[in-house]
Amino acid sequence: MPYTSNGGIRLYWEAQGEGPPILLIMGHSLSSAMWYAAKEGLGDRHRLIWFDNQGTGQSGSRRRTSIAEMTADAVAVLDAAGVDKAHIYGVSMGGGIALEFGARYPNRARSLILGCTKAKLPDGPPRGKWKVSVIYRLLPLLKLFAKPGPFKNGYGDNAPDDAIARDKAMGKNEVFSMPGVIAQSHAIIDYSITPEEVAAVKLPALVLHGDQDQAVPYEDGKRLAELLPNARLVTFEGIGHNYFIGAGDRANAEVDRFIQAVEKAA
Repeated sequence: MPYTSNGGIRLYWEAQGEGPPILLIMGHSLSSAMWYAAKEGLGDRHRLIWFDNQGTGQSGSRRRTSIAEMTADAVAVLDAAGVDKAHIYGVSMGGGIALEFGARYPNRARSLILGCTKAKLPDGPPRGKWKVSVIYRLLPLLKLFAKPGPFKNGYGDNAPDDAIARDKAMGKNEVFSMPGVIAQSHAIIDYSITPEEVAAVKLPALVLHGDQDQAVPYEDGKRLAELLPNARLVTFEGIGHNYFIGAGDRANAEVDRFIQAVEKAA
């Protein structure tokens, strides 16, 4: 099992396949195992590289971290894989990391694929870190009393029931460090990027978003695509936050088509 490190933190990563390289960056609190649908849909045409974000899966964790630090983790994984430039594909928090990657390390990216995410601008509403910490500590208790949410509990009205069932089963095997995911949450709260910084990211970009996203509103995805100068927005109707599950085959096809176009233009 390959490991690398950044700043003394051990990072678990893997790679498979041949073709244009894609670095996969998962969202908050989830390990890279939850990329299973993209691995199945893209792995026969691309070299896929994935890793467990700090605090999840088999990677180590920090009690304090930042989006900049997690972006540097992604660069360390590319280095370990021996890849100079890759298509950077992130979802949710991973999409924010991918955007930061494009802003900080444009010479290491062929393109950006930004799923169910947004540009977290400085004028966003403040969130209390202590509330996040309390919620995570009480999570097992809160789950006992949680009621199903709208739109098939967040997957979206058009998400196939069998895909939802499989994703829930996969999620039961997830492992994370409580201090590690709290550190992730605090990093998200502390982070922001200005519209000018987003507009300076000239890389080809694909923005993917479901119009029933309850975690990151669809309007935020539209705004991100508007801010990026070379972006195209793909909307999945009747699909929620985990569009890569709810619209799995369609999402993979859009990513594949986009990467082929970028590679051809290059």
